[in-house]
Amino acid sequence: MVKTVLCYGDSLTWGYDADTIGRHAYEDRWPSVLQKALGDQAQIIPEGLNGRTTAFDDHLADCDRNGARVLPTILQTHAPLDLVIILLGTNDMKPVVAGSAFAACQGVARLVRLIRGHAWPFDYDVPDILIVAPPTIRETANVAFAASFVGAIEESAMLATLYRDLADELGCGFFDGASVAATTPLDGIHLDAENTRALGRGLEPIVRMMLGI
Repeated sequence: MVKTVLCYGDSLTWGYDADTIGRHAYEDRWPSVLQKALGDQAQIIPEGLNGRTTAFDDHLADCDRNGARVLPTILQTHAPLDLVIILLGTNDMKPVVAGSAFAACQGVARLVRLIRGHAWPFDYDVPDILIVAPPTIRETANVAFAASFVGAIEESAMLATLYRDLADELGCGFFDGASVAATTPLDGIHLDAENTRALGRGLEPIVRMMLGI
């Protein structure tokens, strides 16, 4: 039976391209690379929104970027699910949003509770959860992004350790995005085509293991 995987994330999942100030080609985005790697054994559903946070409001946006508020509707839309991949936390580093790795970790914990406590229709099973730490933020000459993420370099460096400990505590899978991909110096936040492809390839083994395929 084909497995269904929801990729819940922000601009890294949407495929923001800092070089073109647009979107990466479909085939370069990490969910697409993962889909190609898994073939017809799984359906990969990309659910990425630029600026999405784990569980915090961003009042500067025209859309709802609060990941906790919209998650239940997304879960209901795509049910049944076998695995939910959470790749969030970068935007939580903005001082105007939350500004700390600890807050992002608490936000991810909230998302895990929402998934496990969701009223799944038709008695569908609760999906497994894979927590992915985003590649760390780096220094950039891009003044706008540097100003938006003041203090975020040090905070984002703590995400992998905090997320790993959280995954162990809650019984989730864990993957460190920085182990296979690095952010671009163009803005210090996003992935170029090579690195978003690398993230998709890097996720394949653990996703296969968690899906049993």
